[in-house]
Amino acid sequence: MAFECSLCNLCNAVCPEGLAPGDLFLAIRRAAMTRANGNLSRYRAILTYERWGISPLFSYYALPKGGDTVFFPGCALPGSRPAATWQLFDYLRQGIPDLGIVFDCCTKPSHDLGRQTHFETLFGEMRDYLVGHGIRRVLVACPSCHQMFSRYGGALAVETVYEVLDNGRLPGDVRGHGELTIHDPCPLRGDRSSQDAVRSLVSRMGLAVVEMRHRRERTLCCGEGGSVGFVRPQLAREWAELRQKEAGGRRLLTYCAGCAGILGRQMPTLHLMDLIFFPQQALNGGAPVTGGVRTYLNRLKLKGRAMQTMRPAVTRVRPLKQTLAALKP
Repeated sequence: MAFECSLCNLCNAVCPEGLAPGDLFLAIRRAAMTRANGNLSRYRAILTYERWGISPLFSYYALPKGGDTVFFPGCALPGSRPAATWQLFDYLRQGIPDLGIVFDCCTKPSHDLGRQTHFETLFGEMRDYLVGHGIRRVLVACPSCHQMFSRYGGALAVETVYEVLDNGRLPGDVRGHGELTIHDPCPLRGDRSSQDAVRSLVSRMGLAVVEMRHRRERTLCCGEGGSVGFVRPQLAREWAELRQKEAGGRRLLTYCAGCAGILGRQMPTLHLMDLIFFPQQALNGGAPVTGGVRTYLNRLKLKGRAMQTMRPAVTRVRPLKQTLAALKP
């Protein structure tokens, strides 16, 4: 039963007694993995995805001299939207000239499956390396990465790029018309600042927001949470179908690449970066979005672009031994 929970924490948000069933189910998952009773074979796809993210082939750190801030784009956004990811990085560097970039995986899949020791080893090594090289602030585009850095980042302050974008001038002539509805990703359920920033950005673009019943701290999971789809695919689909019903035929906007991929199978769905950097294409249904195996190629190309165009003071890739260690149960 614990592995059928999406760990989205909606139950925590609505419980009148302040209980946290999601925390209980995560603890049960951890106990199962500690006893070696957790069956990981069914999660091979998501764990392979994570393993590639931390590999020397896909990881890359470009840390600037004297800078204390890095952009951490995550895995899904660079894979599905490489052009928007790089344009976002360029825009952020206009306000933070010594901004660094880190291509790596936060290893949330292992965290949510209860592989706590494995997660703490990999995430902790990354965190300690960044702090040891003077990094104090991490800008994230992925809500799941935000959740991991918020809980386990220690001395690292974390902020979403959406808050940074809303504090400045919008890039280019970003305008639109009409209305849409917003799906708030569940890892940012309690993050009012990010939620407000997204709505402010949409409003500044000239678009109207029609809110769904379940939003902000009471948002629904898209169906991807907790890797439930690997054990109860129908239950995962039902979450997405609920979202489709609440959208009421309106175009859906989200700020999670994972949510955009899942919900995009059910209804017209945009990522906020589609709207900001390709507004007309996005509103006409033609934003450049990639799926499947090509997402891996996109990530490699982005890494190569960073290596060719940046002149960082410090570079590194994840050690191979960490990738090999990740092959173990």
